Amino acid sequence: MKHLFILASIVTLFTVTASAQTTIPAKDAAKHIGEKVTICDKVWSTKLISGSNMTFLDLGGYHPNQLLTIVIKGEDRSKFQGAPEVDYKGKDVCVSGTVIDFKGKPEIIVMDPDQLKLNTQEPAK
Repeated sequence: MKHLFILASIVTLFTVTASAQTTIPAKDAAKHIGEKVTICDKVWSTKLISGSNMTFLDLGGYHPNQLLTIVIKGEDRSKFQGAPEVDYKGKDVCVSGTVIDFKGKPEIIVMDPDQLKLNTQEPAK
């Protein structure tokens, strides 16, 4: 019985930790390098690199003035239904993942479609 209680406690701890992910605005992405966050904003511009099949979604502004770039590598693109560069362009999305720095710009690499969702919430006023 004691082992069952300990196991239940550990599962609860991981569940609470996973759901406690920080949500930040795209304008603050560069302040959170190395952190796992959720960012919700509009996809302003997109690009598909045909040779590598990499997809780029720019949040918070048009490239090269975006606040955050979502990167979907070629090997992960097939996990998505449709074409992300078309399906998400101009839409409000929420992306979850670890913010990295790529040449002075914040990025989140998306390897699973569960990391990227359409945002159905009303924007904060």
